[in-house]
Amino acid sequence: MDVVKIALGKGRLEEFTVEIFQKIGIEFPELEKGSRKLIFDDESGNFRIVLVKATDVATYVENGAADIGVIGKDTLMESEADVFEVLDLGFGKCKFAVAGLSVQPINPNQKLKVASKYPNVAKAFYEKKGISVETIKLNGSVELAPLIGLSDVIVDIVETGRTLKENGLAIIEDICDISARLIVNKASFKTKTETIHPLLNKMEQELARMSV
Repeated sequence: MDVVKIALGKGRLEEFTVEIFQKIGIEFPELEKGSRKLIFDDESGNFRIVLVKATDVATYVENGAADIGVIGKDTLMESEADVFEVLDLGFGKCKFAVAGLSVQPINPNQKLKVASKYPNVAKAFYEKKGISVETIKLNGSVELAPLIGLSDVIVDIVETGRTLKENGLAIIEDICDISARLIVNKASFKTKTETIHPLLNKMEQELARMSV
């Protein structure tokens, strides 16, 4: 049986995923001991976890270096990776939203300036609305952009909305809900069916039990 390689970003998603694996009987002893290695095999030898940077998970899966990956929906959308999104893990729930200064009028005769850590998400959202935008890529503190005139609005992840409120911003429009997703390489989904499909079924059943 071919080994199924699973790409995980270090951190909360890794811990959550490993916990689910434990509950369905898949153990990674060395990982659970806190080893600094980046590749871990389970006790059966059927599954292998590869620890990568969270933003690289989709790249590993899309290119077949990993068969499966666990990734935030936000990162997946921004990557625009050509993979199968097969399972909503229901973890890390938040949403994408458009936010800005509620008192700042937007000139309909000028191209809308949108600052975001997720320029691809922002551009795709406005393209669907038929609105031409100029996206400005920022890596941090996007809330500053409308305050100092860098952009008209921002597109960002919102959990409680507290940061927006404390900076004088308000949600203008919700884009979509976000949570952790399980993705699968398209070729692996067909060639490793005997291992991948039972794994997905067990994970889905465990998630259903956890949500009760």
